Amino acid sequence: MGPQIESEPFVTFIRNQAQELAKQHRIPASRQEWLEKRQEIRRKLIKSLGGFPKTRCDLAPQTVGRMEFADYTVEKVVLQTLPGVRMMVNLYRPSGDGPFPAVLCVHGHWKGAKQDPTVQARCIGLAKLGFVAMAVDAFGAGERGIEQALGEYHGEMTAATLYATGRQLAGVQVYENMRCADYLQSRPDVDGAKLAITGTSGGGNQTMYAGALEERFKAVIPVCSVGNYQAYLGVACCMCELVPGALSFTEEWGVLGLVAPRGLMVINATRDGIQFSVAEAKKSLSGAKVVYDQMGVSEHVRHVIVDSGHDYNKPMREAMYGWVTLHLKNEGDGSPIEEPEIETVDRELLRCYQEGERPNDYLTLPKLASRFAKEMVKRQVKPIHREHWDADRVAKLGMIRRYVGRHANNLEIHDGVALDAVEPGESVSFEISPETGVRFGLRWTKGRREELVIATALDGPALSDAERQWCVEHGIGLLEVTLRATGPYAPKSNRIGAALDHNVAQWSAWIGRPLAGQWVEDLQVAIGWVVAAYEQVPGVTLVTRGAAIVPGVIAAGLQTRVKQLVALDAPLTLVSERAYGPGQLGAILPGMLATLGDIGNLLSLVAPRPVWVIAGKNMQAEDLSRDDLVETLSYAASIYKVNESRELHVMTPEGRDRWLQRVFSG
Repeated sequence: MGPQIESEPFVTFIRNQAQELAKQHRIPASRQEWLEKRQEIRRKLIKSLGGFPKTRCDLAPQTVGRMEFADYTVEKVVLQTLPGVRMMVNLYRPSGDGPFPAVLCVHGHWKGAKQDPTVQARCIGLAKLGFVAMAVDAFGAGERGIEQALGEYHGEMTAATLYATGRQLAGVQVYENMRCADYLQSRPDVDGAKLAITGTSGGGNQTMYAGALEERFKAVIPVCSVGNYQAYLGVACCMCELVPGALSFTEEWGVLGLVAPRGLMVINATRDGIQFSVAEAKKSLSGAKVVYDQMGVSEHVRHVIVDSGHDYNKPMREAMYGWVTLHLKNEGDGSPIEEPEIETVDRELLRCYQEGERPNDYLTLPKLASRFAKEMVKRQVKPIHREHWDADRVAKLGMIRRYVGRHANNLEIHDGVALDAVEPGESVSFEISPETGVRFGLRWTKGRREELVIATALDGPALSDAERQWCVEHGIGLLEVTLRATGPYAPKSNRIGAALDHNVAQWSAWIGRPLAGQWVEDLQVAIGWVVAAYEQVPGVTLVTRGAAIVPGVIAAGLQTRVKQLVALDAPLTLVSERAYGPGQLGAILPGMLATLGDIGNLLSLVAPRPVWVIAGKNMQAEDLSRDDLVETLSYAASIYKVNESRELHVMTPEGRDRWLQRVFSG
């Protein structure tokens, strides 16, 4: 959750796109229509989350500790949710034999995670009221961070390590919550037919999605999390809350509707962020209530509004107690139940592993992402002959066009350029609107030769002053492109942690238009301007710096007008066992490792035309070793080989200062 960001051109553009999408999400007019729509939303939601494993591994539960209290016990349990992936659990068990109904309690972005007093309080209350309460650390948080101290944040460029695999952090969390249901049903002291789930903030999002997709949860209580997808556009939210493309197939009411006919209680605070506000929640609940009416269980959905800030406070907990008592015990009418006396403990006491004692082979979030990534990279089979590659290339370009789409409309050039009035070496700046409501900038420097460099970067200038001057002195024209949502076209509040373009990347993902795909469109339009503006089209060298390699290489692959590609300081691989360093989230296409391959693989799309890789990096902006360069470029090298081309050139950091002389030596 973050502060609301004032309306700016790119935000307005995204919101307008979202409004057009929302018009397609009609609330069903009948029960039968909903049942058909339900299947579509469910299928697309699972796909957007990254899908779930077909087979489930052994949970291999280990009880590593126990804390005894007057009328309940806390068991410290470690589960295996995915092969080699450990989840740390605090299980609050009432005194007595059971079997008891059980509530899965997932946390939000509190530093203590499952150990936080906010989570402890509801678990203690539930246990004293006769429920098993299962509190778990979300992947990357609490005891499950990269480091072992509590308080680590699992979003931005940590969660980004999963993004290219297509396995969203939200999807991993939902699947792990399903595994928690497996565990609860395996316990003899739990009534496996009587399970519920609740959480607040990010935990509320987990609750909504897990409750929508896991029908074993008979009561679903998201707190301070339900709003409206369109309200996310203009604020900063965690990567664990992102569902790429959600607005292309539903609004939030459709996800809430998936819970029907089971019990749904939505709790909101009056003083919360706009994306979790009462007003936005009412929009979603109005649609969900129609679904509940059509299912004949209108009494199974309830909206509770508490006069407070973002929290899971006592009035919220008491509302939840009443709801789970009704739906799991079949007692009462769902009205609030007074909370028993609560006394929380030091959060460090609840750890399954004390700091420094976690097993050395613990699989962190980036390490799991690396495992997924390596599996996907292995599937990129090197073609053995030209015909094989031609077929693969056509398939990859088809996938790319789905990422990019066809959106250019009402193309406008602002401050049009009179080419004849510009002398060689002089520069003019102008803007182009590739589609209504959005612009990108260009700076054109006229050259003397039939050579033109189109240069772009995502953060700062693509070329240094010295590189720009070299081009001018050698008569090479320049077209420097400032892409949409970058530089002066980015919102004032955009960076979260190491993710330099966190907010614009997320907003674009929500509407199903990855930012990298939009940048490809800008570059294609820039190339189109060159074709239209020049009487004799010059030879185009496309130069990218840093992460701009992704839209750059895709644009070069689509546009044969590009004579050669130069990638300066480019990250060449998304495979990493560490969190990514500072960089652009928007340069990653969701799921690209499964569909297109790694960044180095994308260079094959330009073959057999020349490609120059200058000072290749990893995602931490560290220079790749010679061996790593060979590995990351091996696929592209194989494509150049089957094309009988020797035009894949690699220059080490030591030769970076001489790249212009090398590239234009001919």
